Amino acid sequence: MGRDGETLAVTGACSFLGQELLKRLEVDRRYDRVIALDVRVPEAPLDKTEFRRVDLTVPTVDAELAALMADEKVDTLVHAAFLSYPTHATAWAHELEDIGTMHLLNACAVAKPKRLLLLSTTMVYGASPENPNFLDEAHPLNGVARSRFVNDKVNAEHQVRRFADEHPDVAVTSLRFAPLLGPTVTNFFTRFFSRPVAPVLMGYDPLMQFVHESDAVHALELAIDREVTGAFNIVGDGVLPYTTILALMGKVPVPMPRFLAYSVSKALWATQVFDSPPNLLDYLRFLCVADGAKARAQLGFNPQYDIKQTILDFLGVGEADGATDIARAQG
Repeated sequence: MGRDGETLAVTGACSFLGQELLKRLEVDRRYDRVIALDVRVPEAPLDKTEFRRVDLTVPTVDAELAALMADEKVDTLVHAAFLSYPTHATAWAHELEDIGTMHLLNACAVAKPKRLLLLSTTMVYGASPENPNFLDEAHPLNGVARSRFVNDKVNAEHQVRRFADEHPDVAVTSLRFAPLLGPTVTNFFTRFFSRPVAPVLMGYDPLMQFVHESDAVHALELAIDREVTGAFNIVGDGVLPYTTILALMGKVPVPMPRFLAYSVSKALWATQVFDSPPNLLDYLRFLCVADGAKARAQLGFNPQYDIKQTILDFLGVGEADGATDIARAQG
């Protein structure tokens, strides 16, 4: 469906998905104008795209953003201003993601763009022994106890859902991406799987899923083009047990009792030696696998990479090499 003459704005324009979207929109003739909103200029080339400095942590940004959207006649707003990995600056992160989303929605209530797209994560469902094998979009967003990294995103989703109920004249869509892997993206999971060793909690081996970075960008393009509303899980094809993933990647598993793993992780996080807080170890214990059927049916999203291809591309290993893991590929 065409978008001729429309103006699209992207918050978090310096994020991975924000910058990749800008690259696609730069060559998309259907959009006359694209506006990048962030605290710094994106590294992506900006020929058609115009940059506007917007800081969602500033208390007065509501009015500033509302005026900007009205003046620029923004039709579609993509909200991508979320952290891709945990930070010790938790108060600032809360201001950006939770309070920042409140500011953005206040602005949308005034400026009334035609469409609002929120970029979220399947981590908002939380990892739990009570989770079904596949989580659909109606499943509660349980988050993770004491995890500001996950729960700020849960709160943002709740706010956006309330906004959608109160403003039916704005078409609201939420995209919940499985963990992104690929050759260029950097996030919590790419950092975790870039280490030579990985903890394995004794007695646990949950199934995991990913989505390839290029598939994720394609799904975002589809969501912008299609007249759809509501939440959508954006996931890759297939799942694998955690220990199988480590074997494919050639990582050294370090079996640890649960209590020891949490204690060690807590100490390493507190001393800033390790960049993963202990509560995220829940994802190494319990299922958090999302169902992508709705995105296939309503968005027409069919990932081009299955989970093994995604892992190999993340490692820089082609299937044509005949390698099933990084060790064999380098042998």
